[in-house]
Amino acid sequence: MRDGSESAIDLWMAVVPEEVHKYCRPQSKVEASEKKRSGILMDKKAATRLLKSPGLFDEDNASAEIYLYELDFHNQLKARLLENKAAVQVVRETTLAPEEFVRDNGMPARGLQDPATLAWNLATTCFFKAGGKPWQLATSRPGVCYVGIVFKKDFSSAEPGNACCGAQMFLDSGDGVVFRGAVGPWLTSTKDDFHLPKQKAKLLMAMVVDAYRKNHGGQAPKELFIHGKTRFSSDEWEGFKETVPPETNVVCVRIRPDAGMKLYRHGTMNIARGVGWVKSELMAYLWTKGFVPRLQTYAGREVPNPLTIEICRGNGDIKQVMADVLALTKLNYNACIFGDGVPVTLRFADAVGEILTAAPRKNELPPLPFRYYI
Repeated sequence: MRDGSESAIDLWMAVVPEEVHKYCRPQSKVEASEKKRSGILMDKKAATRLLKSPGLFDEDNASAEIYLYELDFHNQLKARLLENKAAVQVVRETTLAPEEFVRDNGMPARGLQDPATLAWNLATTCFFKAGGKPWQLATSRPGVCYVGIVFKKDFSSAEPGNACCGAQMFLDSGDGVVFRGAVGPWLTSTKDDFHLPKQKAKLLMAMVVDAYRKNHGGQAPKELFIHGKTRFSSDEWEGFKETVPPETNVVCVRIRPDAGMKLYRHGTMNIARGVGWVKSELMAYLWTKGFVPRLQTYAGREVPNPLTIEICRGNGDIKQVMADVLALTKLNYNACIFGDGVPVTLRFADAVGEILTAAPRKNELPPLPFRYYI
């Protein structure tokens, strides 16, 4: 308290009791002695039908609302706190006090990292979530913006193809912002990927550009790279282009792991991390995992697979795109590892999507810093 005003809390620590972790996960199993009969006798199929078209009985409609919330404790906690703009670090009791949880045979209740690694990871991610920057890329390029497109199926909807769309924007400084887009039938007829119609793509990218301008004195980005796991459709491309200022070079990049490509070298170690093979002006393979000369080791067990990087819309230098993707693998502040295998624009796509759909929204979420979601 200072001069009668309250200071905002930078970071909340949510210590999860082991009982909550044991019983509040989607696949949790409860012993027969602990089971209690629920007052809700409605399955998900019936609830989904009522959520779309409410019935005559208020009791049934109220019982169906529980299916609007995701079962996962972590995701639902994060989702509910977004409206309060609360950054949260969730940690289990066994992480903080492993000596208090020992099995009958004297062994620890769960395996943990060594104390030094555990302390580094926890301290660094807490520093980031409190608003600090653990590190910054030395090769960052001013005026460049990276966006990862996020899709997550909306299982509370009666329509099987409904999904929530969002975007993760990362700047050259490493700062990230998450945008929640519209919910709709974005699943294509092939049932294996999602695409936005032109107008929705336009609205989503408009939020990204507006947020960038606010952080850069009204200036638009010089280059905007949009990362996705699938190729972008013509409607999406046209929507992006209509929103982005003409002075901004927009490039859509498809990034996917390729398990069918292997590259070997003579000796006992795998190929080096950062090796790339430019197959054409629009396509290349990039090994984001492998032997690290500085560490003199390879932090893996199998022969690493590359990422397939493809410029599917727009004009860009494939070598520069590869360098950017490799740099973005160093911004995983949540795990605090030396180099991730996937760029941060796509690494947390599934996790962010789950939090965006974990709880119903009374109001639209404004763009929020990435630290609120991890």
